[in-house]
Amino acid sequence: MGPTTRRKGRWWGAALTALVLVAGVVTTAGIGSAAVGSSAAEAAVPGAAVAGAAVPAAVVASATPPALGPHTGTAGPGAPGSRFGGTASDTPIGPAAVAGELAATAPSTASAAAASASLAGWLHADGATLEKADGSPYVIKGVAWFGMETSNCAPHGLWTISLDAGLAQIASMGFNTIRLPFSSECLAASASNSINAGVNPTLVSLSPLELMDQVVQRAKAYGLNVILDRHRPDSGAQSELWYTAQYSEESWIADWTMLARRYLAEPTVIGVDLHNEPHGQACWGCGDPARDWQAAATRAGDAVQAVNPQLLIVVEGVEKQGDGSSTWWGGGLADAGSDPVELSVPGQVVYSPHDYPASIFAQKWFSASDYPANLPAVWTGNWGYLATENIAPVLVGEFGSKLETASDRAWFETMVSYLKTTGISFAYWSFNPNSGDTGGLVKDDWVTPQAEKVAALAPLIGSGTSVPVQTPAPGTSPSPTKTPAAPWLTPVSPIPGTARPGPPGPSQAPSSPVPAPSTSPGSPSTPPGSPSAGQGGSSQGTPSPSSSSAGGSGSLSATWTAQSQWDTGYIAQIVLTNTGSSTGWRISWPDAGATSVVNAWGMDCQVASRTVTCTGSQWATPVASGQSVTVGLQVVSTAAPYRPALTLESR
Repeated sequence: MGPTTRRKGRWWGAALTALVLVAGVVTTAGIGSAAVGSSAAEAAVPGAAVAGAAVPAAVVASATPPALGPHTGTAGPGAPGSRFGGTASDTPIGPAAVAGELAATAPSTASAAAASASLAGWLHADGATLEKADGSPYVIKGVAWFGMETSNCAPHGLWTISLDAGLAQIASMGFNTIRLPFSSECLAASASNSINAGVNPTLVSLSPLELMDQVVQRAKAYGLNVILDRHRPDSGAQSELWYTAQYSEESWIADWTMLARRYLAEPTVIGVDLHNEPHGQACWGCGDPARDWQAAATRAGDAVQAVNPQLLIVVEGVEKQGDGSSTWWGGGLADAGSDPVELSVPGQVVYSPHDYPASIFAQKWFSASDYPANLPAVWTGNWGYLATENIAPVLVGEFGSKLETASDRAWFETMVSYLKTTGISFAYWSFNPNSGDTGGLVKDDWVTPQAEKVAALAPLIGSGTSVPVQTPAPGTSPSPTKTPAAPWLTPVSPIPGTARPGPPGPSQAPSSPVPAPSTSPGSPSTPPGSPSAGQGGSSQGTPSPSSSSAGGSGSLSATWTAQSQWDTGYIAQIVLTNTGSSTGWRISWPDAGATSVVNAWGMDCQVASRTVTCTGSQWATPVASGQSVTVGLQVVSTAAPYRPALTLESR
């Protein structure tokens, strides 16, 4: 496969590379006394929504995108994209057994009740049309909020905004569904990270699975459906196939049946996206059980339906199609019409291609003389025929752009028109602003809408309306009973890099790890030999997690960790540990690319003379004797520094 026809992979990692970059542990002596407050800080977070306030509707100047002039020039570059520890519970979460593990989320407002009443409920297909239980047609209007597939194991942005504020913003824009990416690794993890306790006090102590419960319940309160998306096996990179040496097909199916059982009584979860972007050696209906994605999707779909036959089974395409043509990763469904995924319960399969513009990868159709007029024929041939010929429903599971070129704008306008004309469902990539090559629907403050994008989507989602941010009600529901992990869920060391194939079936002993390439959050990777697709991160490459120490035998130490990074910034976490008497503190590190601090929690920060300096504040003003505190910040920078030299002092 040549680089000009290969779809690039999403190492969304916010450069959440499973390769957490850990910089130096430093020490200092002399600390005063005082206790660390345990209550959540009432810190003022820039852009954070206030409970009860209304999120402004995305007001747009026009309901239709501005007309573009004739396309000039050749299209630029366009395609996106371990189990360890923990035991998963598959106790149902829903009306009959709600929120066992939730910190209670039943909304008390009339608007919340109205939102819940507006949910689609279980859907089924009649030909290419999705229908609700009453037979009325339904179009999924989704957007991805990624992060649970990365090493943070949490939706990104919770370091700045509350979960409710983000969901209210999404609902206000006119979407009706959240596509929630996750990794198999995160499902089994015991904790998430990079969540601001000041604005999300009920989320910081949750496991990723419990956090997923919260996302589902809070989405329900805003009238938003949820499609669960198994985005990748480990949290480091996208895999070609649905299994790897560390994550077998058996464990993949076990994850899905666990989730199907967990949300059995919760129709807010309308569907399951079985695996994100099969590509490379993945084939459709070729008969090789190690590569045949159509057959694997059938096996997994039947297993899910055995638990909950009402779920939509979302099946993506492949990169290489039967006629020898190539398209985006997950984008090829030309063979699905003649060789469909046929499940035990009919009418539940939704085919889900991904499609991107030339800025992601220079597919051959972008340089055609009749571009962009040629795009509808390309789309219809690869996947649109399934809808136009009334074969099966289609959900364009990812599409997005920064809209920085005329070519991208032409693609975007044509895609919106195609979706509107055909009535095909969609899920935009992404809500997050930190998607390296597409950006998001809000700016870096996680609040201000990207006006041009929202305007361009208006034919599909409308002009928006104000949605109030709710306050989750406290509750005391008991936790669901934990079920023992299956034998194939035995903890293994996570691989820190690109996933590698392993035959389907029982999990194998892990082989030597493969170093991971650098990534940018939410950013599709670039095929070898093709132009860069917005990758960010340190120019030093992608070292494995490491640490070093400096200073004397003082009583205060700090560990600095780059949790996430992308092409315009990074998130860093700092853990301070005190073995002496309590005192305040200040820490600094060099960062030649830093220009400002967007937000910080547990400290006040500023950038000056190519140095970031932070002083303890809020709950972390003092570090009590024998205790540790965790603080963090979001920095606007060209790259996260690799193992910066830390200067730590007591105050």
